[in-house]
Amino acid sequence: MTNTTISAAEMGQYIDHTLLKPDATLDALTQLGAEAISYGFKAVCVNSGHAAYIAGKLQGTAVAVCTVVGFPLGAMQTRAKSFEAENAVAEGAAELDMVLNIGALKSGDLKTVEADIKAVRKVAESQSVLKVIIETGLLTTEEKIKACEITKNAGADFVKTSTGFSGGGATVEDVALMREVVGQKMGVKASGGIKDWSTAVAMIKAGANRIGTSSGIVIVENAPDWNKS
Repeated sequence: MTNTTISAAEMGQYIDHTLLKPDATLDALTQLGAEAISYGFKAVCVNSGHAAYIAGKLQGTAVAVCTVVGFPLGAMQTRAKSFEAENAVAEGAAELDMVLNIGALKSGDLKTVEADIKAVRKVAESQSVLKVIIETGLLTTEEKIKACEITKNAGADFVKTSTGFSGGGATVEDVALMREVVGQKMGVKASGGIKDWSTAVAMIKAGANRIGTSSGIVIVENAPDWNKS
């Protein structure tokens, strides 16, 4: 893929338009939803406390509501993540981006890591899209591979690079590695530091089929065909 083989409209369908700042206001969330509709983004991604509000704003549109779970540390008890996930789905979230238990992974407690994901998968049920954030910037290559394998085995739909809150964002190398490990049937979401068209295209070329970013408008408006669309 090159920079000229994907259109602005196609790029919009890769993007999760994201606002996860702690000081996000209702006005800012309203604007987020309106932008997602206007630019044809795949989803909006917000904190779980905003699920019901943003779901109301997007009702009847093609834009999905995505909320984060156990964000941004992933160190919460499994039952806390499960409750947050179940409540978010009840309030209108169609997609969940949960943070893997990074400390357990690095401690070699792989059973806890997998059980954590499975618990959220269970309450989210099959109709919800589950993405697992592995926080690549904190992991060794071996740990990245193991995290992807566990995420796949636990029944998640996507593996995701980063929260954007723990240092280190998405890299082409990590996306390519994740795609190689999970295969072609599972999703890969690149997130963290993706702010321009060329970076977004590079991530897609490396294997990402979703892009998490707060710069979606800038990205789409820099598409080669934007002025013609």
